[in-house]
Amino acid sequence: MSLAKHRVLLYFVLLALTVVFTVSGCDQNEKQSQTGPQTKPKIVFGDCSWDSIQVHNRIAAFICENGYGYPVDFVFGETLPIFQGVLKGDVQIYMETWIDNIRDAYDKALASGQVVDLGSNFSDAPQGWYIPAYMVKGDSERGIDPIAPDLKSIDDLPKYWHLFKDPEQPNKGRFHNGPAGWMATSINQDKIKAYGLDKYYVAFTTGSDSALAASIAAAYEQGKPWFGYYWEPTWVMGKYDMLRIQEPPYDEERWQKDHGCSYPPSKVTITVNPDLVKTAPDVVEFLKKYETTLEQNNAFLAYMHDNECDAQEAAIWFLKQYPEEWRKWVPAAVASKVETALAKIK
Repeated sequence: MSLAKHRVLLYFVLLALTVVFTVSGCDQNEKQSQTGPQTKPKIVFGDCSWDSIQVHNRIAAFICENGYGYPVDFVFGETLPIFQGVLKGDVQIYMETWIDNIRDAYDKALASGQVVDLGSNFSDAPQGWYIPAYMVKGDSERGIDPIAPDLKSIDDLPKYWHLFKDPEQPNKGRFHNGPAGWMATSINQDKIKAYGLDKYYVAFTTGSDSALAASIAAAYEQGKPWFGYYWEPTWVMGKYDMLRIQEPPYDEERWQKDHGCSYPPSKVTITVNPDLVKTAPDVVEFLKKYETTLEQNNAFLAYMHDNECDAQEAAIWFLKQYPEEWRKWVPAAVASKVETALAKIK
């Protein structure tokens, strides 16, 4: 074969190879464009009507989105519908599952593997009877002397009824009860009778949750006595120093008889749909370590109330206020990404 013919043949061979590789490359590019870049699945949080769960959702969502790279969303609903959403997979994360409020449904779902319990969000969420701390300890900065220094338990209440005189029945003290229709309101009425306090106190039914909170705020701001029912975590308990009156320890038999003991402890856990364990195992590991204190919850709720801000702003405040807390929940690389995202928010 002549040199000229050899060069021509070599040219066509190289041309053919070029066409093959070009077509192959185009085919690969076309396949990649059809499938698109691999993205992480969206994580949906169950948003209920109370403030604390909305703040926890946004704390966890900020970390999921900025630290782990997952897109997030929120679905609003009340307790049982949101829990049902977790069972169906429409909701992946329920940051505040108040187990005692949905005990039967929760136990069945957990036993059947329809939900996964990742542990406590915050420890015991108490409810009970409270008084302002200055009544016992005084408040030197406000010039308030202690007027009931040994008022600690229900046994001490008969001695001090006159401090809480009811305007409508001045021969008895006023106990600020919850609104009509609340289960706790009727339970408190049972408690007063069980403790023999109906001789000394009258249960005053407040018109609403906000009215009950307003009665505490009004008394506290004026340094006056106040006695009644409340619970934690709430902005009220974050803003005001309140003492819980000691009651006999919770006893199931006594509770069923006349409610003559402390309220049962409330367990608040983080619950997820089991598919999340497969689709986002890193997020599951993060949520297993997620845990806050009652004091921190009271604090961010008080911040939210005092600054009239939304749950997102309160979540950012928490992340900036308690970095030593949330850093323990995630690997260092994730924490660094979260801190970078936080630094951009003024």
